[in-house]
Amino acid sequence: MADWIEITNGVLTAVINPLGAELSSLRDAQGRELMTDADPRFWTGRAPILFPVVGQPYRDVIRVDGQTYPVKKHGFARRMTFAVVDRIADAVTFRLTDDAETREHYPFAFCLDVEFRLEGATLRIEATVANPNDVALPASFGFHPAFAWPLPYGAPRADHRIVFAADEPDSLRTIAADGTIAADTRPSPLDGRTLHLADILFETDALVWDHVRSDSVTYGATDGPHLEIAFPDTPMLGIWTKPGAHYVCVEPWHGIADPEGYTGEFRDKPGVFEIAPGEAKRIAISVTLLP
Repeated sequence: MADWIEITNGVLTAVINPLGAELSSLRDAQGRELMTDADPRFWTGRAPILFPVVGQPYRDVIRVDGQTYPVKKHGFARRMTFAVVDRIADAVTFRLTDDAETREHYPFAFCLDVEFRLEGATLRIEATVANPNDVALPASFGFHPAFAWPLPYGAPRADHRIVFAADEPDSLRTIAADGTIAADTRPSPLDGRTLHLADILFETDALVWDHVRSDSVTYGATDGPHLEIAFPDTPMLGIWTKPGAHYVCVEPWHGIADPEGYTGEFRDKPGVFEIAPGEAKRIAISVTLLP
């Protein structure tokens, strides 16, 4: 098992696990933890990288040119060890490339770099998916960070909220029993632009916006330090926890689970993007600690 890697700038300290290039800790200057406690009673994940699929493929397969390939929920990147390709005190870059194992699930060559960089009170994470094939590369990608709920600043859990940067008038998608996206929708639980966090919101799984208008949200209690999470490159958003857990996930996605019963080509699935031969796509998220 590879050692976790720490980067710091005196304002923030981030620790990343090469297994999945997973952000596993984010602490402020006083050492207070801003991320999940990973309590195994609820979920041991911390911030998995979702690639090459986001969400649940119908019956755990994708179809490429009429052939089926087994792919589990959220893809295989989160279960694979990334190589460290660049590292300084306040930044590190990880890389995952295709091999015989990945091609059994996803029949393409790819290069996935994930860079973590601290800039003042901001952690920036930038993923770059490069296509070395001579055909277009279909893929989805998502971030899945789990932040401490409550944050470590003394406010009760019930006082925490998520505030969207823009109005979000659309209804939300619902999740079917098998984890795919059902045909029906659910009313938005927002109060204006504010989501008042409560366990009851998540009794039937995640809140899913398949067309989010905001490119950032803020998260925290009404008073005190809070987080701004910016996601300028992702058109979809999930928010999720398990009732009673000490985390809430803010998940910017460029992709989504399969529609219920979907048997079409992976390239044609909602949320899948394509990268031209020899080109690359960059998708970023930033987390800023605000006073």
